[in-house]
Amino acid sequence: MAEVVFKNIKKVYDGVVTAVHDFNLTVRDREFVVLVGPSGCGKSTTLRMVAGLEDITEGELYIDGVFCNAMKPKDRDIAMVFQNYALYGHMNVYENLAFPLKLHKMDKKDMDRRVREVAEVLELTDVLKRKPKHLSGGQRQRVAIGRAMVRDPKVFLMDEPLSNVDVQFKSQMRAEIARLRKTIDATFIYVTHDQTDAMTLGDRLVVMRSGEVQQIGTPTEIYSKPVNTFVAGFIGLPAMNLFEGGRLELRDGRYTAVLGPAVFELDDFQQKALRAGGRQPGAVTVGIRPQDVTVGRGELEAVVEISEMLGSEVNLHARFGDREIFMVVPMAELRVGTAPGEKVRFGAPSGAVQLFDADTGRNLIWYDEESAQRHEPVCKKYD
Repeated sequence: MAEVVFKNIKKVYDGVVTAVHDFNLTVRDREFVVLVGPSGCGKSTTLRMVAGLEDITEGELYIDGVFCNAMKPKDRDIAMVFQNYALYGHMNVYENLAFPLKLHKMDKKDMDRRVREVAEVLELTDVLKRKPKHLSGGQRQRVAIGRAMVRDPKVFLMDEPLSNVDVQFKSQMRAEIARLRKTIDATFIYVTHDQTDAMTLGDRLVVMRSGEVQQIGTPTEIYSKPVNTFVAGFIGLPAMNLFEGGRLELRDGRYTAVLGPAVFELDDFQQKALRAGGRQPGAVTVGIRPQDVTVGRGELEAVVEISEMLGSEVNLHARFGDREIFMVVPMAELRVGTAPGEKVRFGAPSGAVQLFDADTGRNLIWYDEESAQRHEPVCKKYD
């Protein structure tokens, strides 16, 4: 397999529209990296530049140590799985799988052996004679992946491969891709706008917005240490509650987050981080994950507007003062009424609150300029 290195990659269309800005990333050998972000953020354009389907305006691309900017797609030894599967409807599964090998003029005996090996791995042996129209969505997806596998490429590129899969099959297909990754132990670059795909599949995530990298890190790092309000609001289901108009205050020598009538305590780690950063009292945006809101206990009061029963948990849309707040309450911990119009007490444990600069949106605990310029996660220790 191979390492893929992006150095200051930039893509400009018609000399006017910049789709990707200064993209820097090293995808390590056998790593599974997910590019994730909303539609139009530049993630698919970045993938297509690796495949050679889009020209690189500026910067350098290396695959397995080889400079690839001007290299033809067929010479890059990569395989791409497209969003629409791109299967040949007039060919059966066997013929679809064999097609890339025919193009490379592989010996028929070797080709047959390789096709059947891949079919067995992907559990397609029983449908080799069927045409795509007679397959389920999941089977078509496996055929598309299998057609990429048969060549044993250095790098697998996957562009929104699950976007056309029915919701009930998505979880199954994610599990199959995860299993496939372990089976073939290859280098993967995977593009999606679905954060569930990203969080469950990726070794590392690259969160993009408007053509720019916002943060690179493991799923855990990005979820728990978002560098700005965009990442905090994009990663996590449901989205983080973000409240503008908060203040960072010093009370008796300790930092405190204040939001209208709400006062949130900060833990010792946050205190040390804020002091190390020389943070002064001032305006902040306060972030709280819905799962971190403690319902039924706390000093604050909210009025339930909408209650969504989801079996194992209840999602509450509530209002305190002039602000809306979203809460996720496990059924096992539910001790209060949740009908619309009812009042609930709530709070947030010390350390659960995230603080962001009111002007820049940067995380006051986890962000520093040097690490951000390298697109690295910030995981400081304050001993």
